[in-house]
Amino acid sequence: MKQSSASATFPANVPIWGWVLLLVAVVAGIWLLTRPDASPNAGLPKEVSVDEAFKLREEGAFMLDVREVSEWNEFHMPDATLIPLGELPNRLNEVPQDQKIVVVCRSANRSQTGRDTLLRAGFTNVTSMAGGMNEWRGKSYPVVTGP
Repeated sequence: MKQSSASATFPANVPIWGWVLLLVAVVAGIWLLTRPDASPNAGLPKEVSVDEAFKLREEGAFMLDVREVSEWNEFHMPDATLIPLGELPNRLNEVPQDQKIVVVCRSANRSQTGRDTLLRAGFTNVTSMAGGMNEWRGKSYPVVTGP
């Protein structure tokens, strides 16, 4: 007797539709593992509290201050890096791609823009600090003055 094409099978008596499902699952798995946001370091929320930012700083996160020089000189976070927001697109090479990055500003408006600039540039492990440096100082976290 002749089998109809609807019941044709491949090795191990698996129907064609079984192989098709397997192929779709493999392709989907490869896509999920290789997409840009699947980085093992990804996972920071878009925004963190000042307390969470302090913990990230203590764990070695790169703290990026996007305020202006005059604001920086008034007070800033120890060991932070200053790149004013307007200069950030031209200075992306100064920001590490292999570290967690916390973007900060005075009150959290510019830090969100800085975060989004980095995300658009391909950085995957970036967040901004809610409350900004005003809240940071208000909570008595460490600050330094001057250049």
